[in-house]
Amino acid sequence: MRTVPKSYYKHFSNSEQIDFQKQSSLITLPQPRAHPFVPKDHPFFVRTDLTAHEMGPPKTVRTISQEAFDEVVKENMEDLGMEPTEALQDAIQTLSLQGVDLSGIVKCVPGESSLKDNPLIQSLERLKQLDLNSKDKFSDEDLNEMMGLFDKLIELCGGNEGSVNAAVATKNGGVELVCSICYKMRCGSKRVLDSCLKTMALLVHDVQSTETFRTGGGPKLLVNILIDGNEDPEILNSGFAVVAASATGNEVVKESYMELKIDELILEILSRQRNDSIQSLYDAIRVLLTPDDDQVVASQVYGYARRFAKIGIARALVHSLHAGLSSPSLISASIALKAVAVNDEICKSVAENGGIDALLRCIDDSGLQGNKTVARICCSLLSKLAGSDSNKSAIIENGGMDKLIVVSARFSDDASVLQEVMSIITVLSLRSPENAARAMEAGSGDLAIQAMLKFPNAQQLQRSSCFMIRNLVARNPENRKLLLSNGVEKLIRQAKENHEICKDAATDALRDLGLDDYNK
Repeated sequence: MRTVPKSYYKHFSNSEQIDFQKQSSLITLPQPRAHPFVPKDHPFFVRTDLTAHEMGPPKTVRTISQEAFDEVVKENMEDLGMEPTEALQDAIQTLSLQGVDLSGIVKCVPGESSLKDNPLIQSLERLKQLDLNSKDKFSDEDLNEMMGLFDKLIELCGGNEGSVNAAVATKNGGVELVCSICYKMRCGSKRVLDSCLKTMALLVHDVQSTETFRTGGGPKLLVNILIDGNEDPEILNSGFAVVAASATGNEVVKESYMELKIDELILEILSRQRNDSIQSLYDAIRVLLTPDDDQVVASQVYGYARRFAKIGIARALVHSLHAGLSSPSLISASIALKAVAVNDEICKSVAENGGIDALLRCIDDSGLQGNKTVARICCSLLSKLAGSDSNKSAIIENGGMDKLIVVSARFSDDASVLQEVMSIITVLSLRSPENAARAMEAGSGDLAIQAMLKFPNAQQLQRSSCFMIRNLVARNPENRKLLLSNGVEKLIRQAKENHEICKDAATDALRDLGLDDYNK
């Protein structure tokens, strides 16, 4: 172990001041500069395009260039007399302990291999040559070669070492390169464009790569490609996969897509044709409506969801549910619809368009066909929709309570399904003694007790059981005696003792069961 050599520091921007002390292994990080434009190749990437009230605490990342890393390895060999393999491992260990992000660095043993020997780098370099040699379009010969190169990149960035290789590709200009090729391919070979988009979906894997995509005009380019290829399911599927990947964890990219009216494009595609082969379309909806950027204090996705519903996307997604388990899109459409259903008005509209009936049929059929995934996903959506008081009545009137107990019996060995079922019953029983009484008649009390007995280590299920028990007894004193006589107190106290996340829920359940020592 030793300090980071001076060669490390010369690869930082000249405008960044670093306090270097020969005898210290600590690095003093520079402060993020308050300039509206941060170069995309700047070693410290800081989001500066959001206003102060929208941003969380800025994040800085220590990075190193490939040249600086290779220099550290070389210095280990020349100055400290290390063997090549030892020199490489020492460099990795030293820099990692210094908190340096080594993602995207090709780690080669000197004398045995080099950066140029890396197949991913070779593919990128050849694509760069083809891109530079072309003017506005590629020859047929170039297209054939590019197809093979993209297939190689997809193999390298999509396998077991996919995330590592994607980071290497991004650090070596992969995102900018693929954007440039996509621009020239818009009116070219659809087959190569499809591979190009599939490659892009793998490369935009973190905030820095998605930001590189955004600053390079990626969202506008991609929306134009989707518009041009809106009759081609393969282009649409690959294109929306890029939308989902690039918008993940990046609020500004989401905003860019919304400004480009991607919601209207989504509705057009959902309304015009069957979308069984465009699974990524539903993934894109989910990602665009998920507040997953931890640098943003106030996400705008709630407003986006309302906009989606207003133009008719919620209604179009409901139509996808009516095909039932025969539809390959059922699970994806259900997840997307859950993301759209953000308020009471939207939840009501789903029911008005037959969404409750369709979901109950799907839940029933999932039990008959033994499809746990469909049961879990459809119950999760139904729990969201049950938040609307009018929908609670619709669920009960359509025999929902009995259907839920039946499906829980069929999947009694799956904690995740049972948890979702209890979540629905919890919502249905909230502030509704009539529904709580009906739930007990259907067998919800037995469900909670059997689930807690069978899955003592399933924290979330134990917590869900406590929530449901509380709602079953809060306004129904007659239910307390039934549950207590079946040993529910002991189970709740065990959950409280064994699982930290259950403490509050268990305490509340014990209190509403009428026990004086509920705090013990």
